[in-house]
Amino acid sequence: MMDIQVHKVGIISCSGEEIPEGTLCRLGCRKVLDEHPGETVTICLPLLIAGGEEERTFAANYPTITVDGCDKMCAARATEMLSGKPSKRFSIPEILNKRGLKAPDKLRHFGPEEDAAVQAVAEEISQAVNEVLEEE
Repeated sequence: MMDIQVHKVGIISCSGEEIPEGTLCRLGCRKVLDEHPGETVTICLPLLIAGGEEERTFAANYPTITVDGCDKMCAARATEMLSGKPSKRFSIPEILNKRGLKAPDKLRHFGPEEDAAVQAVAEEISQAVNEVLEEE
């Protein structure tokens, strides 16, 4: 009998709804989840922090990628403290700076003018997903 392993990567997004970068995190992560079906899952940061056993168990047993909206790095810090060090960590300001983009001004209802930022975030995360899956 052949042993088939299913490789998955957990993506843990910033939940900061008070800053546009938090919305950018969630939209970029959602795009990656849609582009990598069966390879990625989302892990709810508030549930992870509140003691969600499924979130903590998954994050402890599978590689994770965290995406934070600011330099507080709440997703990365909570993941490391509660389930283990993330395989990759991203900060929206770093991604935008690297790509020469500015942060959106809106908190919600992103439109075409924010597409470049969402796409940049998604591309960085997607590349990280591919790298992590290759390592597994």
